[in-house]
Amino acid sequence: MGMFDWKEKSAAALDGGGVIGPDERLPWPQTGVMGVQHVIAMFGATVLAPILMGFNPNIAILMSGIGTLIFFVITGGKVPSYLGSSFAFIGVVIAASGYGGQGPNANLAVALGGIVACGVLYTLIGFIVQAVGTGWIERFMPPVVTGSVVAVIGLNLAGIPVKNMAASNFDSWMQAVTFLSVGLVAVFTRGMVQRLLILVGLIVATVIYALLTNGLGWGKPMDLSGIVAAAWFGAPAFTAPVFTANAMLLIAPVAIILVAENLGHIKAVTAMTGRNLDPYMGRAFIGDGIATMVSGSAGGTGVTTYAENIGVMAATRIYSTAIFVVAAVIALVLGFSPKFGAVIQAIPLPVMGGVSIVVFGLIAVAGAKIWVDNRVDFTDNRNLIVAAITLVLGTGDFTLKFGQFALGGIGTATFGAIILYALLSVGRKPR
Repeated sequence: MGMFDWKEKSAAALDGGGVIGPDERLPWPQTGVMGVQHVIAMFGATVLAPILMGFNPNIAILMSGIGTLIFFVITGGKVPSYLGSSFAFIGVVIAASGYGGQGPNANLAVALGGIVACGVLYTLIGFIVQAVGTGWIERFMPPVVTGSVVAVIGLNLAGIPVKNMAASNFDSWMQAVTFLSVGLVAVFTRGMVQRLLILVGLIVATVIYALLTNGLGWGKPMDLSGIVAAAWFGAPAFTAPVFTANAMLLIAPVAIILVAENLGHIKAVTAMTGRNLDPYMGRAFIGDGIATMVSGSAGGTGVTTYAENIGVMAATRIYSTAIFVVAAVIALVLGFSPKFGAVIQAIPLPVMGGVSIVVFGLIAVAGAKIWVDNRVDFTDNRNLIVAAITLVLGTGDFTLKFGQFALGGIGTATFGAIILYALLSVGRKPR
């Protein structure tokens, strides 16, 4: 069976708890609609990440499409996944490039060099996994470690929206209106709207912002002239990476976090579909690693398998890899639309700040959820100490300098968690 030979099934196959497997698909019209839904699901985060780092969102969307197609080919069309901008890079990219939080990132090229280096390391890990399996990763990174590291990514970034994205008291109140809007959508809506909670909340808050500023003159009014002036189609401005030791050493270790994410995602999809995807783990890492290298080479963010899309699959029980090919092609088209980029740039900063508060919070809670799902035992002092120290290292941005090279909060927390767990496990019998 070839990569593009999906078995067609009718929607009736979903009745009574059935699923559409990775090698199956609904008729093309429904597959197309599902593809659009996956684009919308990944959209908020894939566009938000580059904005928070001063990258070009058009290139990020374009590279998410190209990356997803690379991943599809390398995994032989067997692993349903969308690759979007990874939030794990935000902290280290801001540290490596000294980005101030507003407008384009002046040191973009240096950060890109680090992202490419991360892709290389990730790909190498993939080849090792392909050769010897994933046992060694699971031994070094049990759920207490991965949960702590994921939580820290959100907590380390918490200061950005709170400190940098609200210039005035009005802006702070607008952030509150924004996260309240997202919360209300998340809890009180149903179906498609609920799945698009970030996007719908953002739109609602932007409308309120426009009414208060452009309408009542309370804050900085929205400027829509850029949207009107932008062309519908055109190539985005690509940027080539510059390789410096400092940025590469700072950003490359993010590969560890991407491994943990991808591992968790494949295990989740295995559990949901009842099909063992473990044999494709190495290929999934290689696909994600190569996609990250390609993205960083052109000016895009590092990419990772997307929890948002896994959430959509869980809700719809449609795991067909065909929908991700459709989604990737749509993302490619959007990447070549400057008008689409201009719409994103017009979103008011406090609204972005409010959305960031939610997104970073969700990342922190996702880490805690890893503990809960895996029933991590906090009566065991080893787990307690590893989690406790990791969380404060990351949140407080504990930095260690090695000569010219500085390892910031996310890095010290990631390595700290792995090394601490290994140290405190010496001489203990595995349970």
